[in-house]
Amino acid sequence: MSRRKRNKPSTNLTDEYLAGRMDTDHVEGGERFGRRSKFHQQNKTARTSQQRDQSTAGADIDTLPMGRVVQVFSRLSEVVAEDGTKRLCGVRKTMGRSRDTAVVVGDLVRFRDDPQLDSNVQRQGTIERIEPRKTVLTRADSFKAIENHPIVANAEQMMLVASVIKPAVKWGLIDRMLIAAQSGGLVPILCLNKVDLIDDSTRDAMTDADEKLAHYESLGIRCIRTSVETGVGLDEIRATLNGKTTVLAGHSGVGKSSLARAVEPSLDLRVGEISQVHDKGKHTTTSARIYPLGNGLTGEVIDTPGVKLFGLWNVDEASLESFFPDVANETAPPWRVESYQRIVDSMGKRR
Repeated sequence: MSRRKRNKPSTNLTDEYLAGRMDTDHVEGGERFGRRSKFHQQNKTARTSQQRDQSTAGADIDTLPMGRVVQVFSRLSEVVAEDGTKRLCGVRKTMGRSRDTAVVVGDLVRFRDDPQLDSNVQRQGTIERIEPRKTVLTRADSFKAIENHPIVANAEQMMLVASVIKPAVKWGLIDRMLIAAQSGGLVPILCLNKVDLIDDSTRDAMTDADEKLAHYESLGIRCIRTSVETGVGLDEIRATLNGKTTVLAGHSGVGKSSLARAVEPSLDLRVGEISQVHDKGKHTTTSARIYPLGNGLTGEVIDTPGVKLFGLWNVDEASLESFFPDVANETAPPWRVESYQRIVDSMGKRR
């Protein structure tokens, strides 16, 4: 019985194959290593060049034109230059990495014009630096105060608008917003709107509100009672707004937009809209916006979205008493003590 011979590859072919494979691996590995080194060097050179360019660019920031941010969208900000011209500006990437450097309405900025920066949007420049803020209205993301959300910069005063009814005034929210204004360097003013809605069935609500307003006035907080329907308090509002930059803030539905239009009929404090800021088309914003006053008045109002919650930022239990002097000296009525204690309790939840 004959045995079939097994065909074995020749030693020469096997050697050649192994040699070829080893040569191939060696070459590819060398090429990969060479490419990696080459790309690393190129990237290092590019980074060094970019850093050098940024350093050079930073040196001329003081010579760039100054502008003021009048509205902030998700990606762009509307900036009005000192000469009155407007443009949409993005933010230099190295600036936008934290909320501490986020651009907000009212910021004074140095910007660089460049209409060719982005062909997909109407971007016309880049904000290179935010100038130091004189005041800032800030709220926390929640009562736990994990992140801060600056709302408005460089305003002089905040008019907190509430209504007696429809909706009913929320005194706890008022206390929080008064603290936010004072801690941010703004002068707070409390405006109780819709007083014309009071009748015999709601008289107790007005009596209670009058008592609370009297207490705030004893603490040095100016209080104004207004009605758009009857004109009560509108002259006082005009005098208060004239020549100042004023933030309008308050719970949704309290009538602050109607109040502003009653003072200055040309104001249109609707939610802002801008076309083609994003490639998705029109984008409606709920951010704050600056409106110049007219009709014989100077100054500006900054309309802000209605709020339901207002977390405090940069306020702790140690500093809280400075905003509740009546609690500290034991002259506070029960409702103020309760408001103070609710804030203290919410701070305890941050731990």
